[in-house]
Amino acid sequence: MEDISPHPLADLPEGTKNPLDYALTQRDGSTLAMVRAAVAHNQTLMAYQPVMRDADDPKIAFYEGFIRILDPTGRVIPAREFMPVVEKTQLGREIDVLSLHAGLAALSENKGLRLSINMSARSIGYAGWTTLLNRWLSRDGTIGERLILEISEKSAMQMPELVASFMDQLQTRGVCFALDNFGSDYIAIRYLKEMFFDILKIDGQFARGVSDHPDNRAIVSIMVSIARNFDMITVAEQVENQDDASLLLALGVDCQQGFLYGAPTTQPYWQSTPEERKNA
Repeated sequence: MEDISPHPLADLPEGTKNPLDYALTQRDGSTLAMVRAAVAHNQTLMAYQPVMRDADDPKIAFYEGFIRILDPTGRVIPAREFMPVVEKTQLGREIDVLSLHAGLAALSENKGLRLSINMSARSIGYAGWTTLLNRWLSRDGTIGERLILEISEKSAMQMPELVASFMDQLQTRGVCFALDNFGSDYIAIRYLKEMFFDILKIDGQFARGVSDHPDNRAIVSIMVSIARNFDMITVAEQVENQDDASLLLALGVDCQQGFLYGAPTTQPYWQSTPEERKNA
């Protein structure tokens, strides 16, 4: 019998190449709608993860703040599930503002806190973001000394001259800068002479499982050497077991971050009561 069922592409919108493209477009559109609604209704919060100073005698060097949104059911959605879709849109800048505001508020309320906040190079020229930052830095002079702004390697390379100028201005006010996800993308090493990052964060793909992969050990050693040459502190990301932690320490990595020391939490210790801290 002749197959008279409709062609699988028959109902796709004109100009759509294939079902996969259509499915991805639909998914991205749904994600954008969900994030837009969460931002409009202030359904966002921050999760915090410790960065440890010493793997053998863990002491917290600082915390990193991660923006989260809540879906219509109240489920917490991590940034990795929505930022790739929104980061190049106006919505991405608005999320950077919300993240900055939450981080600055935490620094203002907790004078002993040192915190890193992720940002995109595109936010440098965004009035809402820069106005907010300048207002809080002027309000409390100690915030700049305890604030770390993390810029990914990929984002920094999109506009290196602008990033370098921005860093020059804020470093005079005590703000530190971290080059995030180092090794995940391409960065012209010559720009490290112009962008004076204080911290180099080794991408998790090289730190995770480093005790079992000689190639990763060699790469981490090179990164540590580069960081030392430019007077940067090194942080290994995504450290998940003690074998990796011990080897990273032996390779000269200064700080470590990952599930071995704690997952990001939306209920950090400074938001708990004294009684809750006592019973923890």
